[in-house]
Amino acid sequence: MKAEEKKKINRRIADGNLWLGFSEGEAELLKPLPEYNYKVLETEDAVGQAMFDELTKYAAENEGDIVIILLGGRGAQAMYRLINELSQTDEIDDLLARLHVFTQDALAPLAMNNGLSFVRDFERLLGNKFFEKIKSFTPMNTDTDDLEGELIKYLEKLESLGGIDIFFLGLGPEAEAASHLAYIKPNSGAEFSDIAGIIPISSSILEHHIGKFKVGGSQISEADETECRAATHILTLGPAAILGAKKIVQSIVDASTTPAKRESFKRLIETKLSDDAKELEKQTNENPGLWIRLHENTQAYILPDVLI
Repeated sequence: MKAEEKKKINRRIADGNLWLGFSEGEAELLKPLPEYNYKVLETEDAVGQAMFDELTKYAAENEGDIVIILLGGRGAQAMYRLINELSQTDEIDDLLARLHVFTQDALAPLAMNNGLSFVRDFERLLGNKFFEKIKSFTPMNTDTDDLEGELIKYLEKLESLGGIDIFFLGLGPEAEAASHLAYIKPNSGAEFSDIAGIIPISSSILEHHIGKFKVGGSQISEADETECRAATHILTLGPAAILGAKKIVQSIVDASTTPAKRESFKRLIETKLSDDAKELEKQTNENPGLWIRLHENTQAYILPDVLI
């Protein structure tokens, strides 16, 4: 994209949270869909295979480069292990050569070589061959004194590539059976036109983040954890990025280690969404997990223990 064609990014403060959105081409608030598509699979490996199949199917049905947003934590680890294994051969080289890979959130400030950073975890899970073969990798840079400027650069690159093809998402538990997507927290003031945000961190986010990395097998030093606990903000993609993605693939595989996800998932699928725009924005602000139910091309994969 030429420099003069770049869309202007507007900034908005809501309850101490900074939200960024493009001045034009914003996502339109969609009507709630009658159904939320999810499939129950028996094993985490089966979920990983299904997620990978979504990627290969999309690649077969579309030409050109593919922009994907990686999911951190447990949700996509089985898929990453599969991709890592295939990357050691030439079996998926054509697919990998088409991929522009982005992260969806990050703690700040936090060095990228910290064992609790998503970048280090992706390197561990996906392997060196994957990163050698893909077209580009763009993480959110939080080891900087200019978080907003770095986030804007990230968004401009994402926009220059034509936006998101596949957004891999999880579901994070919150109080009162609410949930977060990426790290859009309840009552953070996120609106449908916000493509990304910088939000103050909470102790619950830090504990959830550290806990899921430990359960997932990350190698974490005492210094890594100390640095992580000193983080003050989170960078996250927002509702406009989720609604603007061409395809959403969601996975929930860790209810056994994060049992609060069961009530969050129950509320996600049972909440009756309002047809009134103002009331709908209130519902999604109180429970950001509901944003996914406004996207017309979503497929979720869950394990049976989510429904217990």
